[in-house]
Amino acid sequence: MFTYVMAASSPTHPISAEAYHQAWARNGAIVNSGSQYGLPVVLNYNGASGNVGPMFWSHYSYLGLDPNNLKDKYADYWQLTQNHAKIMVQYSIANPKVWKDYSDKCWGLTASYTRNPDGTTGYTAHQPNNDTGVISPTAALSSFPYTPTESMKFLHYLYDENRAKYVGVAGPYDAFSPQYNWVTPRYLAIDQGTIAPMIENYRSGLLWRLFMNAPEVKKQGLTKLGFTSTKYGF
Repeated sequence: MFTYVMAASSPTHPISAEAYHQAWARNGAIVNSGSQYGLPVVLNYNGASGNVGPMFWSHYSYLGLDPNNLKDKYADYWQLTQNHAKIMVQYSIANPKVWKDYSDKCWGLTASYTRNPDGTTGYTAHQPNNDTGVISPTAALSSFPYTPTESMKFLHYLYDENRAKYVGVAGPYDAFSPQYNWVTPRYLAIDQGTIAPMIENYRSGLLWRLFMNAPEVKKQGLTKLGFTSTKYGF
């Protein structure tokens, strides 16, 4: 979604609002009436009613785009992003595949390195319908604005209980699996890159304020696409 907002905000070559409504929102087909664990899913990113995708859907677009009080005719974006994280927590508590350690303190599925069935390392977009028993630390840590209590539990799980296994010189490793006693002692910038900005948005809202108050974003992009935000006065 962020790509469309940026494109609509261009002072020289802006896209029309129709590009957002017809392509991204699929003329309204993006709206999802389903729910999981009693929480509305809100938007249908992946084409499966009632399902949620990997957590990065609620991270990358929202490094600068503040979902607090942000709405358009398709969604309340705070409900969307917060529910996504809460559903992911509840999924790990329910643990339908009975993976080792899944709980309210060990949770978070998103795109990262993964353990293949033959024991080799690959890459996949972990999500409830593609759960390989692999936890991606960026999923919970980048969700601090949405689930601060649960994200802090995960942080303590990493640093207080499993620091020797899952944390290296640059912070939590990209992915691990208690089920298979597996960890990839590597970092991948596109995965780890959302952690610090989203924690800062939780702490101070700095990046949100800078982006949302940019005149071309506020007056041209978001307004043209039909967004409203009582927080930022449009």
